[in-house]
Amino acid sequence: MNSFFKPQYRKQPWNKGKLVGQKAPLKLKDIWAIRIRLQMGCRIRDLALFNLGIDSKLRGCDLVKLRVCDISNGGII
Repeated sequence: MNSFFKPQYRKQPWNKGKLVGQKAPLKLKDIWAIRIRLQMGCRIRDLALFNLGIDSKLRGCDLVKLRVCDISNGGII
């Protein structure tokens, strides 16, 4: 017969059965647990970035783009 019409198979969606959408915000106890782990590990830079991110509600990609002149006030940090 005519081989022009082949049966088409539907692909399953990549997100079938997965949770999609926004993640739940961090709870206060989770934030403090992260802060304590960073302090105990002497990870000062990571702790400063984490605190700045929580306080300013910036995303991680926006935090790493910051420069000292962005957060200083007349030469004072």
